[in-house]
Amino acid sequence: MPSTSKSKTARISIQRRKEINASLVNKNPIMKYAICNETFQGWDWAETCAAAAEHRYDGIEIAPFTLAEDIRALSSHARKALSDTAKRSGLKVVGLHWLLLSPKGMSLTTLDESVRTQTSKYLAALVDFCADMGGEVMTLGSPGQRRIPPGDKIQNVESRFLDALSPALKRAEMHKITLCLEPLPAPEADFILTLDQATALVNRLDNPYVKTTFDVKSASSEGSPLNGLIQEFAPMIAHFHANDENRRGPGFGKTDFVPIMSALKDIEYKGFVSVEVFDYTPDPVTIARESLAYLKRCEKRDANDESSS
Repeated sequence: MPSTSKSKTARISIQRRKEINASLVNKNPIMKYAICNETFQGWDWAETCAAAAEHRYDGIEIAPFTLAEDIRALSSHARKALSDTAKRSGLKVVGLHWLLLSPKGMSLTTLDESVRTQTSKYLAALVDFCADMGGEVMTLGSPGQRRIPPGDKIQNVESRFLDALSPALKRAEMHKITLCLEPLPAPEADFILTLDQATALVNRLDNPYVKTTFDVKSASSEGSPLNGLIQEFAPMIAHFHANDENRRGPGFGKTDFVPIMSALKDIEYKGFVSVEVFDYTPDPVTIARESLAYLKRCEKRDANDESSS
C-alpha cells in the first residue's frame, strides 16, 4: 500500500497537471466539432451516431425530417431513446437545422394566415423537441418556407415573419435555446440573403435567444473576406456551419479555413463548428473523416503561426 506522503504527492501532481492543461487550453482554445446527421443519408440514427463518434466528432446536429416527417409523432419514449443513443456514443446533440422541410406546405411568410399559424405551431414544437434532445441552438434556414409572395412588399413580409416566430421564441426562452436566423443567398432564397439583413431582424426582435448562424458557403456569396465578416458580426454569431463555397465539405474545395479558424478563435467563439454539406459525394465516411481532419489541420496551423510570430 502506498504511503500517505506519496499519495499526497500524487494528488498534488495531478492537480498541477490539471492547472497546466487548463492554462494551455485558455491560450490555445480547442474548437468543438459536430456534423449534421443528414450527411449519412440512408443510415439509421444509431449507425450515424456511431460513425460520428468513431471519427472523433464532439457533437451531432439533427435535421428533423430525417427522424420523422412530423416531429410531433415522436413520443417522449422515442425522444429519450434517440437522446440516449447519442449520449452512449459520447456525442452532444448540438441542435437542429433544416427545420421546415417537412411536413410539406409550411411557410412563415405566406399571405395565408392559416398556413402561417400551422407553421408557427410546428416551429414551437421543434423547440420542444430540441430541448428533449438536449440541443441548444436551432438554425432557421428553410428558404422555401420563407419566400416573398409575388408582388408583396418586403416590409409586410418581415412583419409576418417576425410575428410567426413569436410562439417559438416563448418556448425558446423557457428552454434556453437560441434560434438562429440563417442568411441564404439567391437564387436559393429571396428573403434574408445577407448577414446584415439577418442582423437587422435580430435587432428588431431584441431577444437574447435570437442570433444568427454563420454558414461559410452562404457567406461566401457576400463578396467580403470571410474572416472579416466573422469579426464584424461576432456578437450575432451563435452557431457555425462549415462547408466549402462549392457546397461540399471543408477541404473539398478552394475555401481556405485557416483565416476562418483564426477569426473564430479571435472572437472567442464558444459554440460548435458543424460540418454541413449539400453535395454528398463521394460518401459519408470520407466526408466526415476528411472534413474534420482538414478543419483540425487549419486550427493547428493557425496556432503554430501564432506561436512562431
